[in-house]
Amino acid sequence: MAANSFAALPTRREFLKGAGAVGALALTIGFEWAGSARRALAAPVAPVADATFTPNAFLRVGADNSVTVIAKHVEMGQGAYTGIATVVAEELDADWAQVRVESAPADAKRYANLAFGTIQGTGGSSAMANSWNQLREAGAKARVILLAAAAKEWNVPVAELTVEQGTVYHAGKKRQATFGALVATAATLPIPDTVQLKDPKDFKLIGRRVPRVDAVAKSDGTAQFTIDVALPGMLVALLQRPPLFGATVKSFDAAPAAAVPGVVKVVQVPGGVAVVAKSFWAAKQGRDALIVQWDDSKAEKRSSSELLDEYKRLADQPAASARKDGDAAQAVKNSARKVSATYEFPYLAHAPMEPLDAVVKLTADSCEIWAGDQFQTLDQANAAHTAGLNPQQVSIHTLYAGGSFGRRANVGSDYIVEAVSIAKAYGADGTPIKLQWTREDDIRGGLYRPMYFHKLEAGLDDKGHVNAWRHVIVGQSIMAGGAFAGMIKDGIDPTSVEGASTIAYAIPNISVDLSTAKTGVPVLWWRVVGSSHTTYAVEAFIDEVAHAAGQDGFTFRRQLLEHQPRMKAVLELAAEKAGWSTPLPPGKGRGIAVAEAFKTFVAQVAEVSVDKDGQIKVDRVVCAVDCGTPINPDIIAAQMEGGIGFGLGAALYGAITLKKGRIEQDNFNSYRVLRMNEMPQVEVHIVASAEPPTGVGEPGVAPLGPAVANAIFAATGKRHYVLPFSKAGAA
Repeated sequence: MAANSFAALPTRREFLKGAGAVGALALTIGFEWAGSARRALAAPVAPVADATFTPNAFLRVGADNSVTVIAKHVEMGQGAYTGIATVVAEELDADWAQVRVESAPADAKRYANLAFGTIQGTGGSSAMANSWNQLREAGAKARVILLAAAAKEWNVPVAELTVEQGTVYHAGKKRQATFGALVATAATLPIPDTVQLKDPKDFKLIGRRVPRVDAVAKSDGTAQFTIDVALPGMLVALLQRPPLFGATVKSFDAAPAAAVPGVVKVVQVPGGVAVVAKSFWAAKQGRDALIVQWDDSKAEKRSSSELLDEYKRLADQPAASARKDGDAAQAVKNSARKVSATYEFPYLAHAPMEPLDAVVKLTADSCEIWAGDQFQTLDQANAAHTAGLNPQQVSIHTLYAGGSFGRRANVGSDYIVEAVSIAKAYGADGTPIKLQWTREDDIRGGLYRPMYFHKLEAGLDDKGHVNAWRHVIVGQSIMAGGAFAGMIKDGIDPTSVEGASTIAYAIPNISVDLSTAKTGVPVLWWRVVGSSHTTYAVEAFIDEVAHAAGQDGFTFRRQLLEHQPRMKAVLELAAEKAGWSTPLPPGKGRGIAVAEAFKTFVAQVAEVSVDKDGQIKVDRVVCAVDCGTPINPDIIAAQMEGGIGFGLGAALYGAITLKKGRIEQDNFNSYRVLRMNEMPQVEVHIVASAEPPTGVGEPGVAPLGPAVANAIFAATGKRHYVLPFSKAGAA
């Protein structure tokens, strides 16, 4: 459990009572299918009334008093649906018990992520940040119209009306009307161009722990994930992909697979050979029996050690400049004391709980897709191209996603394209086909967090002040060759250097250089993207520099952040709440780290125990976060907790390695994630703020690794330069 110091929050009993109040308001997606009784998606529990009030693309009020919020962002566990609904309901003054959420259709004209331009999608911890004003205005305009409707019906001035929890009141005439009773009149009134938004001091939902809109459905099993979809006549497909990245099908023998009971068809597609069957198990057995010969003449065949050797060589070669303040090289040379270190980071898999999957119903003139879709616009375009259709002929039903961490958002739409290509090869006859990845497919399937090598040098003057900082990064580009390639400027992929080129410490001479390596291993953004490795390198190294200067790591950082008030504030808050200056017994250590990611500031203090055999146990993590206006403190705390667990698993165990081009890991037995008994006690402290909200889905990951590494040093005097720690040689 997380301690949360934000404000006076409801008790657990109050929280559960609130959750029960919305029990009947299970999420509706806006379509139906026939299937198993337990999993079949039903029509909305409260029938959509004949009369509705739809003032904009984000809101619908029914005559039955239902308030339906249309979410343009996918819900993948990060709480987007609840946050979106909270912002709308706050300005509307809706009754939270009557609020439900539907997923928006794929339509970039209405539902673009304003941080992405004209693309509908979720990522970069941008859901709340890009929607904040848009959603507030949507709710506020609807409220104004509902008040105008009541004023018209009662023939009273709007100024005499009040509204609370979905009901409009006129004290003088002792009249009241629910939103539902006003929708018919409201639907006839004009929508105002501008509207006055609430003063934050009047917020009733924002900043409070309102129940999640998806909590009940995810508790009673009615929540719909793609893995649950069961359409009439649906078939299941598994795809045999090449064992080496870059290999292609040379030939295959379908007969052994076709002989498996339940296998309907074996088809070749650009990604490999697919077995289509009446059930998952039949498809799995058929794929196991399939015989494929591969052409690996253009495949990546190097091992991780060979790639790392190449990276180390590149680190000593001229590179592109991502930042240059002063003359860092000369300043290091002239320093009274020099500190240097290198850091090695492996490839990492995303490993979401629900492996990739999609259901496709393809005909000659339409393509219907069901998926936990994260990049609707790109997926719609790529599906259309694969099917030979126009994007307007492709509809996407966005379901819950069982995690993603970036994996479902890729510019090639790999799993969507695979599903469409299989449906096309099958015959495009309208038969629904579910493409299901297995856990092994997921771990071996590519699109990893890139491997990186970092080389750092710092210089200290004779008073122990750091006056020079040199940082060289070597790794693959995530943006190269895709829809976002235009973001690469002067050889710099910003996702490779963020958190390093943006280092906040007041150091007069800084250089950050990037050498972009090329390998055949496909890569993708991973939770907190560049800061997943840059923050470790920066925060582990600044701790080493502080030690060389004979200073405490917290004090040293604080002095260098005097010009960064928000970052300094979270650093101080985390240190205070962790009891930074209190001593720990032998074998225990305390470490600190701070980061800014996606405009959110996070500091963490980790407390670790290291036994006589060198086994590491993280006992406690104290986290301070400034994410602007806190929309829902409980979700913020949950995302910090989740990020801490996610980051800790990566730091301790996470590594995807290659041997002669083949991925050595295949499931959770060989690609370890954090286990429940390894989760530390976590305390989350949220900074009160009136700034616009920023993201919380990813930033909590960034400082965890270095905070733990610095705590290990405090306990043992040994530093870790190679991740994960379980495979690292400590120095």
